[in-house]
Amino acid sequence: MYARSGHQLMKCIATLLCFAVTTLVEAAPPARPNVLFLAFDDLKPSLGCYGDPHARTPNLDRLAKRSLRLDRAYCNQAVCAPSRNSLMTGLRPQTLGIYDLSTNFRDARPDAITLAQHFKANGYTTAAIGKILHTGHGNHDDAESWTEKAFHPRVDYYALDINRPSAEEGGSRGAGVFGAATERADVPDDTYADGRIATEAVKRLSAFRTADKPFFLAVGFRCPHLPFVAPDKYWDGIDAAKLPLNETDTLPEGAPVAAVPGTDELRKYKRIPQGGQVLDVESKRHLVHGYYAATSYADACAGRVLDALQVHGLDQNTIIVVWGDHGYHLGDHGVWGKHTNFELAARIPLMVAMPGQDGAVSSALVETVDLYPTLAALAGLTAPTGLDGKSFAGLLGDPSAAHRDHVTHVYPRGKLLGRAVRDDRYRLVEWNRIGAPAEGVVTELYDYQTDPGEHANVATAHPDIVMRLKGMLAQQPSPKAQVNSATSGRAQSK
Repeated sequence: MYARSGHQLMKCIATLLCFAVTTLVEAAPPARPNVLFLAFDDLKPSLGCYGDPHARTPNLDRLAKRSLRLDRAYCNQAVCAPSRNSLMTGLRPQTLGIYDLSTNFRDARPDAITLAQHFKANGYTTAAIGKILHTGHGNHDDAESWTEKAFHPRVDYYALDINRPSAEEGGSRGAGVFGAATERADVPDDTYADGRIATEAVKRLSAFRTADKPFFLAVGFRCPHLPFVAPDKYWDGIDAAKLPLNETDTLPEGAPVAAVPGTDELRKYKRIPQGGQVLDVESKRHLVHGYYAATSYADACAGRVLDALQVHGLDQNTIIVVWGDHGYHLGDHGVWGKHTNFELAARIPLMVAMPGQDGAVSSALVETVDLYPTLAALAGLTAPTGLDGKSFAGLLGDPSAAHRDHVTHVYPRGKLLGRAVRDDRYRLVEWNRIGAPAEGVVTELYDYQTDPGEHANVATAHPDIVMRLKGMLAQQPSPKAQVNSATSGRAQSK
């Protein structure tokens, strides 16, 4: 970790101002910084810059050398739509009352001002390429957030016909049975969606070079989400024999059944054993290899965008953010997917690069909802009131500073909601029905100092710690029940 003072933040701001003033005569560029937001689907901190020796992520590693890398950043719910709602609204899922994939956030908050919408209202051109908000499962994008219609490329999950869904092997993707869980093919990068997303982003940056307004460009890559697909060269760059496999296929000792999903998303793919059957070692290694290959491919696509930013001279006046929407289990606790409150599902990669900034590392606890007020502050904007997030802009000046004494996240399981609080050492999870008496609570407690792999729920052994962390949960407003979109305020106003 680098020790710095508030002088570093002033240096970053001074660089932005200097760039604006010295080039004013030439092309009258915007005084406010641009924002390039790079989002990745299902990306846990399996990056070289986060210390993963098996990752091949040279482009994000290069960016990390001039970024604030946040080592203890957490999503607010480990699944796509709620996590992305938290990013864009600055509100936690339990504040919105949306825990599913299909409910649009405006069904809960018709008048919400999203992160991109706030920049748009303050003179920015805002554009989305790829997956920023969750647009599947009947959900849709948010036209109010973007200056122009968001770009969503045609999604070809597979280059090879043998891997596509087929009636002979169990149906079609539309019927809930997907194609192969992995694919490697000798094809160009633009064969898959992320390559086309990168190509479109490069085009936009070229156009922004001569624009008279600052831009907020959000680029959402689909990898490493299932299916794990990537051109051959990215598979070849990973030594599969050296990849680590999960320590255990079972629940932590003493953990409730609700702690993990009854089945996981991997089981929807063809050629994958159904039910709770444990995968053999060869299958596990192949899947982990696929995840790392897809991550390497996403890194290469992001690298094309970062290179274009530099080629067009925009890097000197652009804030860059790298964000994963949630973590991922590669067989840990028997889970292949996200959908839990465990560390590997909740912890995310998060980096922020400012012009003129030196690389630094922070161990401060931060949440996805903190990004909204942080980016507003770094751009010189006043964030809307009522956000759950708290700006961590000060960490760019002093990365050793504290930010929160705990983070919170949730995950629903049937009629139960698991509410989690994570501090420096422990994670507490309370499972109960929303609004139900406290007597029905089922509790988990994990000690990451003595048990980083979450092998045992130690709640009964540490009642004092449980009570302390329950006090942190009690500071949060009561969670809202899942919004019914048919009876929401937005539906009533249509």
